[in-house]
Amino acid sequence: MSRFWKTGAWTFFATLTLTLFTLAWCEASRTNSTTSQRSKQDQGPSSIERVKRGWVWNQFFVVEEYTGTEPLYVGKIHTDSDEGEGNIKYTISGEGAGTIFIIDELTGDIHATERLDREEKAFYTLRAQARDRQSNDPLEPESEFVIKVQDINDSEPKFLEGPYIGSVAELSPIGTSVMKVSASDADDPTYGSSARVIYGVLDGERFFTVDRHTGIIMTAVADLDRETQDRYELVVKATDMAGQMGGLSGSTTVTIVITDVNDNPPRFQQKMYQFSVSEAAAVGTPVGRVIATDSDMGENTDMSYLIKEGGELFKVTTDVESQEAVVAIKKPLNYESKRTHNVVVEAVNKHLDPRFADLGSFRDQTIVRVSVSDVDEPPIFQPEDGTIIEVQEDAKPGALVGIVSARDPDSTNKPVRFSIDRTTDQEMIFHIDPDSGAITLGKVLDRETAGWHNITVKAVEADNHSMASHSAVSIRILDVNDNPPELARPYEASICEDAKPGQLIHTISVVDKDEPQTGHRFIFTLAPEASSNRHFTLWDVKDNTAGIRTQRSGFNRHEQNVYLLPILVVDNGPPSLSSTSTLTIHVCGCDTEGTIQSCNATAYVMSAALSPGALIALLVCMLILIVLVLLILTLKRHRKGQRMTEDEEDMRDNVIKYNDEGGGEQDTQAYDISALRNLYDFPEAKSCDSGPDIHSLPQWVPASRVGGVSEGATAASADFSLFKGYIRKKVEQADADLTVPPYDSFQTYAFEGTSSPALSLSSIHTLSTTSEQDFSYLSNWGPRFRQLAGYYAPGKPEEEGS
Repeated sequence: MSRFWKTGAWTFFATLTLTLFTLAWCEASRTNSTTSQRSKQDQGPSSIERVKRGWVWNQFFVVEEYTGTEPLYVGKIHTDSDEGEGNIKYTISGEGAGTIFIIDELTGDIHATERLDREEKAFYTLRAQARDRQSNDPLEPESEFVIKVQDINDSEPKFLEGPYIGSVAELSPIGTSVMKVSASDADDPTYGSSARVIYGVLDGERFFTVDRHTGIIMTAVADLDRETQDRYELVVKATDMAGQMGGLSGSTTVTIVITDVNDNPPRFQQKMYQFSVSEAAAVGTPVGRVIATDSDMGENTDMSYLIKEGGELFKVTTDVESQEAVVAIKKPLNYESKRTHNVVVEAVNKHLDPRFADLGSFRDQTIVRVSVSDVDEPPIFQPEDGTIIEVQEDAKPGALVGIVSARDPDSTNKPVRFSIDRTTDQEMIFHIDPDSGAITLGKVLDRETAGWHNITVKAVEADNHSMASHSAVSIRILDVNDNPPELARPYEASICEDAKPGQLIHTISVVDKDEPQTGHRFIFTLAPEASSNRHFTLWDVKDNTAGIRTQRSGFNRHEQNVYLLPILVVDNGPPSLSSTSTLTIHVCGCDTEGTIQSCNATAYVMSAALSPGALIALLVCMLILIVLVLLILTLKRHRKGQRMTEDEEDMRDNVIKYNDEGGGEQDTQAYDISALRNLYDFPEAKSCDSGPDIHSLPQWVPASRVGGVSEGATAASADFSLFKGYIRKKVEQADADLTVPPYDSFQTYAFEGTSSPALSLSSIHTLSTTSEQDFSYLSNWGPRFRQLAGYYAPGKPEEEGS
């Protein structure tokens, strides 16, 4: 290998040297030409000009992975101005200059000092410079060149995305693509075959193949079975140099998972399953569970169960969690009727794949044998859902209503005893015979009160009362015509005074508590006592209603404002019953449009329609009313006398109010002056409960004026405190008296004030105080004011003395 590298290096070096010498010769010729041209230019315009050519290099090559001990010669740079005298210095700069690549400044030889790897860096860019060694001036423009690392096959293919995991469905045909693998080679794909990779299978080639150029893995067989083997491990190899001798290779592991398809039907592990259940088990009780297995997985194992035979008494459901078939009771079981039942259960896959329909039926069946065990059962009523019995409304107590039947369903057929649940018949309307179940009537029935009676009958075994059952018995009461028809409501009608003959004024209907099977049919007629009625007529409409029409005109409410019309209603029986009801008709005053304005409330009875009994009843009522009125008046008179006696003793009602001017001296009936003179004479004031005795209070008396101020005025102003104290005592006495009625007993005494120039007109105030006004002119006003002048005008001494 080292010999190969050395031979190649020297060959490359010889080629490179030859190239460099050729370039150097060209550069020398260019330089000489340039020098000649310059000489000619110096000599004159007629001299020939030589163009100088600068150095030009192609790219240099260096082999990667050089393993020699000496620096590897890369190439040589040279300028035609170099005459070999050592006056020129060569330098390089750029990538790796001075480290990876070094140059001999005198000769221009370039060497590589380090081992290069093309996969790390494929080329290096450098710049060359030739300078005068003495002045260090550049002799040539700086030139750029490239050193390219030449590739060798030193990198093996690598699977960078491994490990690989793929999947393929079972029973897939040959050549089904599974997945693709890809290997990468770091060598130069543009140089040689170092990076040309091919693929192959090292392990597992019996079941899978790989395309040698694309790396696609495919199935090699068509009978891959997940249930036999659900995964495969392959080893895939990648080789470079297109598989030639000396190529490098790499490998990876590929895991291929076989996915499931629904290619297996469900299978029961047994052809028969046996279970036992009691005949008393309720509907819906599970009997047992069976399961069918499926070799598939996931949703391919989903299955449903159905009953092919024996589905009358049993049903089957699927437990979605465990995929089990749950067999349950659909209808009640009877040990005495059938003791063993065979139920055929079938399991069917839910998700069928038509590609595998030729593999066979994807369903399976098994037999579930159910044994029914016997238990002691309560009696059974016939019919089981209850009994409806009908009985006439007029049936007598003790009459047979109906018979209920019950039996013991067990094979022993024990006797049954009957009874009525009294919580459903608290009034004990019905009785039942405990042995025969005959229901008899205990009380009289009334359909109008209760049309149905719902009772519960209990049946028990004679020797085991814990075995009991109940049945509802509905007893319907059939109607008997025992209620007469009646008006639907108390009817009142109104007519106008100007009503015309034949005018329909009212329509009546009736109600009947009975309910005949043929329906109601009522006949309306006027009662016999109204047969001679000349005012109104009755019209049977034939639809269980009747109309009232006027028979004449000219009604006058002032003569008679109320008419009572007795109406007879007869039903259709049997037997036919009737009733008489009275229609009250009011005569009212109406406007021109027929709108009722007013009706007289006084009622008059039609002479033709009133019987003697009715007249006697009216007279008795009137007599009772008169007696009541007399009693009330007597009581009021008696109470008024008592109240007047109390009023005389109660000062609260003794305040005298008068506002009549009177009729002069001759009018003595206007008011009683004695009431004012005896105002302070209260006998109740002497009671021991009123505090200290008050024998007298100040009274007004005429007094002579002395010095313009009367003595009476002085006495009156001095006695006001006693008057206030008296009022306070009376108020306290009224508050403490429990017999006083609950109204205010405080007496109000108004004071008119002093703002009027005439002061007060009160005779008491005037005579008890001094007055500057002269009222003597009142004597000149005539007889009517004579008495008033006597109160206000100053009296003469002789009159006072007298």
